[in-house]
Amino acid sequence: MSELASLTTMEVEALTDPGGGLNLTDGHARLVLSAQQAAVVERIPDMFAEATRRSFPDIEREAHAAFLGAIGQHSAPVGTGRILSCYSSTLATDIVARALPAGAVIAVLHPTFDNIADLFVTRGLSLVPLFESAMLEQDWPEPPVHAIVVTHPNNPTGLVTPEGHLRSLAEHAARHGQTVIIDASFRGQVREAQYDTYAVLEAAGVSWIVIEDTGKLWPVHELKIGLLAYSERTRLPIERAFSESLLAASPVVLQLIKGLAGDWVDGGFERARALVERNRAVVRETVEQAGLRLADPDSQISVARIKLPAGGLDSAVLYKEMVARGVHMLPCTPFHWADPDGGLRYIRVSLARPFEVVERGARTLAQAYRDLCVHTG
Repeated sequence: MSELASLTTMEVEALTDPGGGLNLTDGHARLVLSAQQAAVVERIPDMFAEATRRSFPDIEREAHAAFLGAIGQHSAPVGTGRILSCYSSTLATDIVARALPAGAVIAVLHPTFDNIADLFVTRGLSLVPLFESAMLEQDWPEPPVHAIVVTHPNNPTGLVTPEGHLRSLAEHAARHGQTVIIDASFRGQVREAQYDTYAVLEAAGVSWIVIEDTGKLWPVHELKIGLLAYSERTRLPIERAFSESLLAASPVVLQLIKGLAGDWVDGGFERARALVERNRAVVRETVEQAGLRLADPDSQISVARIKLPAGGLDSAVLYKEMVARGVHMLPCTPFHWADPDGGLRYIRVSLARPFEVVERGARTLAQAYRDLCVHTG
C-alpha cells in the first residue's frame, strides 16, 4: 500500500492545485448559488448593520433556532447557553477533545473521517474503534471506555444511526456513566437523520455532546458555523476549552445562516437533494461501464464511495493516477484509521459540484481505471 497523507491534507492540495485540477475531494458544497441563496447573500451589508445595532446573544439565539429547526432538532437547548458557536465543526471537535480527561479511552465509529480520530489522539486520548457492524448490532463498548463517538450520518458511508439504535446507545451509556458524542455534520442533507436527537438523548438521561455543522449545505465559501451543544449533565470543562480557542463567531455569519436556513425549509433542501442525486446517478452509470460500482448505493450524503474489485489495483494507486490526470478524489484508507487496509478497495468522490464537473471526473476515473488495469494486467 502506498503511503498517503491525511484526508485534510489531500483536500488542501486539491484546493490549491496550481494546475487548476478538478476538486472532487471535500464534502462542502462548491456550487453556484441558487437564485434564492443569492438573494440571502445580497443582504450581507444589512447584516453588518444589524450586527452593530443588535446584541450578539439575540442574533446567535435566532440563528440557532432557525438552523436547528430547519433540520428537525426542536429539542435542542436553544437559548440556554449550552450551544456554542464555533468557526467550524473541526474546531468544535478539538474543543471537545481538550475538555475530555487526558488519557481517557474513547470509542469512535469506524470508518469515519480521519481528522476526528487525529484530533482526539493529538489531545492525549486513547482510541478504540466502534465498527459500523457493531453499531448496527447495538453492541456497545463497555467501560473503561469513557465516551462513545458516533458520526450521524457517517462519512464516507452515509450510514444513518437509526433512532432506536441511538436510544439503545444512550440508555447503555447512561447505565455505565459514559458520554455520548455525536458528530452530525451531514445531518442537514438527510431527512432520515433529522429525527430529534436531543429528545432521544434527554429521555435516556445520558451525558451528551452534539456537534452540528452548516458547512456541508450551502456554497458560501467557508462562511459557516459549527455548533457545539451539550447537556446539563455534562461536567466536562467545555466552556473553558471554548474560551481558550475563540471569543465568538461572527454575528454576520450567524445571520447568513439564519437566512439560508429559511430557504432550506422553503424548497432549498429539495433542490440540493435533486442535484446530489443526479450527480450520484451519473457517477454510478459511468463507473459501471468500467466494471466498478457504488459501495453505498443507498447513501444520501454529498459524497459517494466507489468500490474497486478485490485483487486488483488499490485506491492509493488510482488516486495518484487521477491527480496526474488533473482530478482530485479521496482514497479511503485514511477513513479506516484503525485498519487502513480496510479502505484499500474504495475511493470517494464528492457530489456537491456542478453536474458537468462530476460527470467529467467520473469519466476520467473510469478511463484511468481501465488504463491501469491494462497496464498492470
